[in-house]
Amino acid sequence: MNVEIAIQNPEDLDTQRLYALLKLRTHVFIVEQRSSYPDLDGLDLAEGTVHLSAWEDGELLCTVRILDVHGEDPHIGRVATKLEARGRGVAGMLMERAVDMCRTDARIHLGAQTQLEGWYGKFGFERCGEDFDDDGIMHLPMIRKAVAASA
Repeated sequence: MNVEIAIQNPEDLDTQRLYALLKLRTHVFIVEQRSSYPDLDGLDLAEGTVHLSAWEDGELLCTVRILDVHGEDPHIGRVATKLEARGRGVAGMLMERAVDMCRTDARIHLGAQTQLEGWYGKFGFERCGEDFDDDGIMHLPMIRKAVAASA
């Protein structure tokens, strides 16, 4: 797999890359999953936001967004993979990188679609609440607890 991983702060994203990220998310979340919601939430360009993306031959395969990456409670979300790239381990690669980018003493949060609870569990996330309806798609809150400092 000859995949380029890009890790970019909002100010490092050029117009073409930002457009590609937003287009993929729109296609996956709004068109494919038929969920009408405001994906453009004002947080893509916020301070502390980091965008991870996987590219192959100039084509975007997958994207992940981290909010408040260096804070005590970062949030990983907007995990979207192009249909043709699913099952190749690309999203898993980006999730591992996303978790590694957050502070080890941080509690990392995410809202997972219910059918992906086991997948996110592979990265150390655990359910931390009841299922909820997020614009017609059932989700659950998950957290990856802070790693205790060794003595």
